[in-house]
Amino acid sequence: MRLPFALPSAAPRTRGSMPPKFGTSGLRGLVADLTPSLVRAYVGAFLSTCPHGGTVLVGRDLRPSSLGIAEVVFSAVQAADLVAVDCGEVPTPALAQAALARGAAAVMVTGSHIPADRNGLKFYVPSGEISKANEARIVEAYAAGTVPNPGSGSFERDQTAGAAWCDRIVEAFGTRALAGLSIGIYRHSSVARDLLEDALSALGARAVPLGQSEVFVPVDTEAIELSTRQRLTAWCAEHRLDAIVSTDGDGDRPMLADSRGRIVSGDLLGVITARAVGAERIATPISSNDAVERMGLQVTRTRIGSPHVIAALEAAGGRCVGFEANGGFIMGFDGRGPEGPLPALMTRDALLPIVASLAIPGGLQTALAALPSRFTAARKVEEIDRPAGEALIAELDSDAEARSIFFGATGMIGNVDRTDGLRVVFEDGHAVHLRLSGNAPEFRVYAQADDADTADGLAAAYTDRVALRVRR
Repeated sequence: MRLPFALPSAAPRTRGSMPPKFGTSGLRGLVADLTPSLVRAYVGAFLSTCPHGGTVLVGRDLRPSSLGIAEVVFSAVQAADLVAVDCGEVPTPALAQAALARGAAAVMVTGSHIPADRNGLKFYVPSGEISKANEARIVEAYAAGTVPNPGSGSFERDQTAGAAWCDRIVEAFGTRALAGLSIGIYRHSSVARDLLEDALSALGARAVPLGQSEVFVPVDTEAIELSTRQRLTAWCAEHRLDAIVSTDGDGDRPMLADSRGRIVSGDLLGVITARAVGAERIATPISSNDAVERMGLQVTRTRIGSPHVIAALEAAGGRCVGFEANGGFIMGFDGRGPEGPLPALMTRDALLPIVASLAIPGGLQTALAALPSRFTAARKVEEIDRPAGEALIAELDSDAEARSIFFGATGMIGNVDRTDGLRVVFEDGHAVHLRLSGNAPEFRVYAQADDADTADGLAAAYTDRVALRVRR
């Protein structure tokens, strides 16, 4: 086995950083803090408290640290006298789909969209993504030092999960779904980059690979940087593309830009996809575009994070789907696509919303034009002083006068929502939502308005205002 990826003394903790902890989706932390002993202990806590079916599938993204962490996960699974299955470099939803088909548990080694100096673990039981109740039991067992009795489980390799993930969508939409379209694939360092090319080609599109990186690029599909947006626009013009697609690092968040390189927000992709699959009810976080309510659909609003969305989706039952502002789509029922069955997949997925939005009759622009004129924008302040961020949220939450001063330039406040962070809705209908990341030194700023420029302007203005208070 390789030398472990990091040692406890690899790097000092910087001001504002956090020890590994669970956030909106999985355990994350600095690679220097994800020591072999910590990883073994968390995997042991998972296996001792959650169903696993005797087998654990293990996947990983393309971060430099992910293979080393995966090897520690293999050893922890075998020490629990279980079967460890190496699924290789594979998107998170593909791993989840494979585990569901096999009746097995799964562990995905990924830090999603955050920088390469961080990584993490996502846990799946045989029925899908772990719940917040599962998470609480894992944390309790970890704190108690619970570990399985030493065993000698076996090891296998099965790297077919990615192909099966593509097949699910091709069977549902058919081999002519994207015929005639030229679609750029921004490859960067997404673990889904090869599979995206395979799937779009199988659906009839001309796939054009773009921008592959040999170092890890932390693409946050919810807050695309200006330099990336400019590259997308240039690529569309240069290659005469109908769209450009990509995902975050582990393939559960979509990125889609139109023929002019303009990003379509993930929550609008979610609305289009929900209509395309015939959903009757939707679960989505408080940060998502409220166009979904304006369309008359039944909506349950949740806290941010796929476990909260899945819990609401399961409670609703029936033809219910979930999606987040980042575009990750959760198919909550066995449905049908234009050409075949579309099985449920109870975790965030990037491939379905990309394909459903591009294959819509009349095209993407027609689908967007049919939606209410409601736009979202998201930005973030990185490397924050976390106590300062917590103090800012607490002050704006509890002090009406401070809240009025901070938000006064935008207008009169009509409503304050504290579902997750602090969301302020102004009397003119514009909204600004402030929230601390659960497991990274980041402060998120979301905005909604009736036109894209206003939403972008609000997000930019409040990001600058927050940065003055929280940046280290």
